[in-house]
Amino acid sequence: MLILLPPSEGKTPASGGAAVDLSALSFPTLEIARKQVMESLAEVSGRDDALEALGVGASLAHDVERNRRLHAEPAAPAHRVYSGVLYEALGYASLTAAQRRKADASIVVVSALWGAVGFSDLVPAYRLSMSTALPGLGRLASFWKPLLTEALADRASEGLVVDCRSSTYAAAYAPPVSRTVTVDALTERNGKRTVVSHFAKHHRGEFVRHLLTRKGRMPGTPQALLTAARERWNAELHEGTGKKPPSLVLVLEG
Repeated sequence: MLILLPPSEGKTPASGGAAVDLSALSFPTLEIARKQVMESLAEVSGRDDALEALGVGASLAHDVERNRRLHAEPAAPAHRVYSGVLYEALGYASLTAAQRRKADASIVVVSALWGAVGFSDLVPAYRLSMSTALPGLGRLASFWKPLLTEALADRASEGLVVDCRSSTYAAAYAPPVSRTVTVDALTERNGKRTVVSHFAKHHRGEFVRHLLTRKGRMPGTPQALLTAARERWNAELHEGTGKKPPSLVLVLEG
């Protein structure tokens, strides 16, 4: 199984340790592109209009300043650096050793800076969104899309792809429709359903944790994924189209 996650907006900097080694990251064919993004990001982050260019407020000026020295910043495992709502719900630190190995083997984070990284890859904290356009590279989703299609081809062919990304990061890579299921959440109250927005990240994190901690094999088909989801949630599997994969919907009580 391949589980695709978005990065978190908030990131926890490593307290110490060696800097990132680009040659040691997963998907080594992306190394040159990663250097290009790092260099362009460092240049933009040193400009007078850096905050505006990166779409962030003054409270994140320190994060933007860090972008200028990512080659020297200490690195930590991706599952520790990414520390937002989804990752809190996933709770990597509280998994057993066997469950952590399963997470490391199955989870890939699609990133504006790295393209894609494994869950245990060592990376520094940074500030960059996939919707950003960088000098010489353009919109990062467009920049990464052909590169990720090639780099992830083998991983995406190994089994079911469970796509827990937001639309911003989904734009950078489209896994094979025939092998993919997206994960969404809806709230139902008095027969009326509404889309869960911010808290969808939390529920996706809980769902990934359930896949990692439940007994038995990882689901290999959309129907098996639905069966796994129904062990804990009221869930539905919505059919896809020729261009859109099926969607697993967690239906939550309002």
